[in-house]
This record gives sequence, structure tokens and C-alpha cells, in this order.
Amino acid sequence: MNQPPPDSYASDPTWADLLPLPQDDGQHPLAQIAYTEEYTEAMSYLRAIMAKNEHSPRVLQVTAHIIEMNPAHYTIWLYRAKTLLALSAAGEVQLGCELEFLNDLALRHQKNYQIWNHRQTVVEAIAAAAPAEQEQLVREEKGFMNSMFERDEKNYHVWSYRQWLVRRFKAWDGELSFVAALLERDVRNNSAWNHRFFVVFGGMDAQRGPEEGEREEEGEVVEREVRFIEDAVFIAPQNASSWNYLRGVLKKAHRPLSSVESMCLVYAPLDEPDKITSSHALDLLADIYTEKTEEHGKAVKALELLAAKFDPIRANYWNYRVGLIKAAA
Repeated sequence: MNQPPPDSYASDPTWADLLPLPQDDGQHPLAQIAYTEEYTEAMSYLRAIMAKNEHSPRVLQVTAHIIEMNPAHYTIWLYRAKTLLALSAAGEVQLGCELEFLNDLALRHQKNYQIWNHRQTVVEAIAAAAPAEQEQLVREEKGFMNSMFERDEKNYHVWSYRQWLVRRFKAWDGELSFVAALLERDVRNNSAWNHRFFVVFGGMDAQRGPEEGEREEEGEVVEREVRFIEDAVFIAPQNASSWNYLRGVLKKAHRPLSSVESMCLVYAPLDEPDKITSSHALDLLADIYTEKTEEHGKAVKALELLAAKFDPIRANYWNYRVGLIKAAA
């Protein structure tokens, strides 16, 4: 679908009908960008073809050429998408080939947003054209994302795209086991924790469970998640991601923080400071005891331990909270 670029657009008969349009930076540009000759020529011919509002195979050729030189040029991506959709509607291109083009680019430019935004447009068009093949499409997309995660398990663009794909095609099946495997490999993967929250509660909001279409009651889900967190905290008590996830689960389920007091005390026994292994457990205990007037003394003790020993870099913040408690009293 993407023909290799010519050595020179000016000498290629395919482009002979176009008068290239150079970039207009005004008469006396203060900071003119020093583009390469290759990039300048390709952009000049693209401007000419855009001025005609042409959507033809040669648009794919020149946009692919420019994208290779500058994959973050969003205007090029937009015009390429319009051309692809027009050619696909006319039966002149197969959109599946565009995914192969994007796969190669994504592996070489892992932090590029435009690639994934364009991919979303292409996948939507493929799914609309062949509804019966959506399941296979989603399976292949997940497979490619898995290969991306093997290179970078915290790639924000890939995670965002995965959540769009799961929500768009209701592809919750298998996601919980997928993210559990990632967390087993790296319990500190904050991106995986975020995705687990999305899967667990996104699946419930969609009136179904995340695995095999089963419907779980919210109470069962919360208990399962708390057990999962307990195992993760046991492995890495000082991992902020698991404690933040715990707070999120309790908030979503409208459960009081005090429901995990005993768990926190395992990692932050206030009476035995030498055995404290988690500043996050201390912080949570401070919140739990702040909510109980009769336990304000324990809240102050937890905050003072944080300020003096377990998180002194934020001592001013912890002392500020101590002041709030004393002022309220």
C-alpha cells in the first residue's frame, strides 16, 4: 500500500502535474527551522496535493515518507487518515495493511502519541466494515500490545489505547488475568495497578464481570481485591501503588478506611516503631484515627513518626496535619 518514496519528487513523472508549494515563513523569519532538503521537498509536494484536496494512493506514499522523517507531525496523520478512509470506501486499499505499517512504526517510536490516535481511527473503520471479524481484530490488537509491553510495561500511550479498545468492544474477558500476570512480574508497576482498577470496576459498571462474562457481586469483588492487595503488600510493604489501589477500592465500594486497620497495624505497629516497615500504612492509620475523636492521640503519633523518621522529606506536611488535629481538638 505504501510505495517507497522517489529519489526526487521533481523528477518523478507521478508528481509531474503538481507545482510544489514551499513553506511560507514570511519575508524575514526570525528563527527559521533548518529542514533537510528531503523533508522540504516532500512537504512542498504534500502542500500542493492538499491544496487540491486530493485523496489518492500517492498521498499515502508522501505521507508515509514524511512520517518516517517526522512521526509526530499530527497534520500529516490527519490527512493520511482522511485519505485512507476515502480510498477504503472506494475499495482501493485494505485497512489491515495500515495496521502493519503502524506496528513497525510503534515498535520504533514507542513514545509517539499520534501513532496510537491514528490506530484508533483505523481500527474503528475496520470494525465498522467487518462487524463479524471484530473478535479476531481485538485479539490481534491485544497481542500486538502485549509485544509492546515486553519492551516497556509502562507505556502510557499503549495503556490508554488498551483501555479504549476494551471499553469500545466490551473486551473485558481475559483482562484480569492479563494484568495479574504483569503485577506478578512487577508488583510496583503502577500502570498495571491503574489498569486493574479500570478492569475490575469498569467490568462491574458494564453489568458484567471481567472474566468469562460472569456477574460478581460488589462485595465479592471488594473482598477479592483486598486479598489481592494483602498479598502484594506482603511482597513489597513500601510500594505506594498497592496502598493507593487499596484506598481507591475502599472509596469505590464506600467502605470506611477503618475496615483495613488490622492490616495496617501489621506493617505499622505504633507501639513498636522499630518494627514499622511501611510509611504508607502509617499514613493510612493516621487517616483512620483522625476520623475518630477518641483516637486522635494515635493519629498524632503516626504523623509524628512519619515526620521524624519514616518520611522526613515531607515533615512540614505531616506536622501541618498534626496542627490541624490539635486545632480541631
